Formats: sequence, C-alpha cells, structure tokens
Amino acid sequence: MTLSSLRLVGALTLPLMALGLPLTAQADAAERLAERLEVRGQPMPVSSVQATPVEGFFEVRLETGESFYSDAEGRYFLVGDLYENGPEGLVNLTEQAGNAERAERLAKIPDAERVIFRGTDESRAELVVFTDTTCPYCRQLHEEVPRLNELGIEVHYLAFPRTGMNAEGARVLEQIWCADNPSEAMTTAKRQQSLNNSTDCDNPVESQYHLGMEIGVQGTPAIVLPDGRMVPGYVPAERLAGMLGLAE
Repeated sequence: MTLSSLRLVGALTLPLMALGLPLTAQADAAERLAERLEVRGQPMPVSSVQATPVEGFFEVRLETGESFYSDAEGRYFLVGDLYENGPEGLVNLTEQAGNAERAERLAKIPDAERVIFRGTDESRAELVVFTDTTCPYCRQLHEEVPRLNELGIEVHYLAFPRTGMNAEGARVLEQIWCADNPSEAMTTAKRQQSLNNSTDCDNPVESQYHLGMEIGVQGTPAIVLPDGRMVPGYVPAERLAGMLGLAE
C-alpha cells in the first residue's frame, strides 16, 4: 500500500515557533506506530518513523520514498510539507529532512559502485549525478564534466535507466559498469557510440535505479549536491559551481 492509494489532503503548514510546540523524544511511540500502520488491513511499507516538532505527530517515510504525517495511533494522515514559522520566515522541515536522508543514503555507496570523473587537481566539492546515456540532457551535462573538474568538482555518476530496467538504456548502463574502464565507457556511450563488452558482471545498475526512485529521482540527469539537495535537469558548470560556493 502506497500513498498513491490515499487521498491527498493538501500541504501542512504550522506556525510552530508561534505556538511554542516542543520537540519531544518519542522513540517508543514512533516504534509502535511503525508496527501498527496499515490501510484497509494491509501493512504499509514503512521505512522510518520520526518525531516532529508537533508533539504526538510523526513523519512517516515509506520504502517507496514517499512521506506523510500521522498521529500516534495511525488514524489521521496529512500529506504535504511541514513548515516552521521561524524568526527568518518559513523553513521547510520536510525538505530539510529529505535532503539529510538523501545525503546519508548516497554516502553509503562505495566508490567502486560509482563512475567517477575527478580531474587532476585537488577536489573541492563532489556532485552525485543519476544518469542515463539515452538522455540528451545527460549527454549535454557530460560535455561540462571537464570544466567541472577544472573547477575542482568531482562528478560521481550513478545509474538511472529512465525508461526502466527492461529498456535498452539499462543494458548500456550495465555495459558501462561492467567495462574494464567504466569512465571511458561512459564517455563513449554518451557520444552515442556502441560498446562491445557484455553485461555479465555483478553490477549495481538495478539497485541504483531503485535507490533513485526511493529518494525522489523522477528523470535524468538528477544532480545531488553535497547537502542532499537535488537539482533536476541540465545545469551549466559555472552555475553548478556557484551553487556550491565555488564560483570564480
């Protein structure tokens, strides 16, 4: 059971600072809620349950990457973003939590499962990019990789076959990850040239595809900044450097 089967009830916007609602430790209640959450008798695929600044109200994240808010009994759901009305204006707490979780999950992917372009000088920042060689904007972004490297920005590619694991794009990505030189194979494929090696290796393409869907990737390229913010689509190198605070 996923949120697609629920009726969306709109965004949740609460002036938390004004109401003075405390942030309480409710680990036991969160654990109980994770065990009892169900819809029409079917358990929901809960990934995590976390307390929010609203006492007795919890953020629930599903294994599909979707999230919503629930009371401690799992009786009332709210779908949308939770905001804090702070001294400097509204702060999107849902987005902050999602960014932190995204960064944490990506940090667990070892370098051996990435296709990395580092350049020659000392790196100053790192970008994770979910990519597909059949995507024109992915090819356009790849042309910017040398400039990104010049600016001290490493590019770490992860696989996201945008039309699914049964598509030709998935097979090419598997060829890249199975190649003797994956970075060279990536450039070759991005130039729309054929690869000759097989896909017969223990590659992470399918797991990265599912990970991408779980953390909110909806298309390619999907660029993830070090703090977990995701930037969809093609972005020129100079603009990316500015977003990273590295503009010359």
